[in-house]
Amino acid sequence: MTKVTMTVNGRPQTRDVPDTTLLSDFLREELRLTGTHVGCDTSQCGACVVHVDGRAVKACTALAVALDGAEVTTIEGIAQGKELHPMQTAFNDHHGLQCGFCTPGMIMTGIDMVERYKASGLPLTEEAIRHELEGNICRCTGYHNIVRAIEDAAQKMQAAPAAAAE
Repeated sequence: MTKVTMTVNGRPQTRDVPDTTLLSDFLREELRLTGTHVGCDTSQCGACVVHVDGRAVKACTALAVALDGAEVTTIEGIAQGKELHPMQTAFNDHHGLQCGFCTPGMIMTGIDMVERYKASGLPLTEEAIRHELEGNICRCTGYHNIVRAIEDAAQKMQAAPAAAAE
């Protein structure tokens, strides 16, 4: 067992965990944050994407002990009180979900993508969004509404300061 301390959704968390504990298991089992979904355990589907120190990470392949001291944001931590994050609102407005299983990972990937493109000054085109989503699998949709949701959220997030986006 190793003592792990990280800040999750703005709150310090410390737990003793086996060295083999995946971040996804730490979040779901230890902290009961079940919005981080596990669909494959092989880093293929992207349902488990969270942000670690501001970058998208697939939680099913990251060891919790390797992230001691990290800042982790899950789908539960992106809304500001009752106000949804612009990416969440866009997914709702554009029907960017069906069963909802992949949605948390898609939203977290979308936020990371928009922030990286915003910082680089490169345009976030439909082609770029589709390429960036290659690490996320949705078995219910044809991705059209997901792409539209990310495009819409990107426009709203472009006007917001970077710190306010997460």
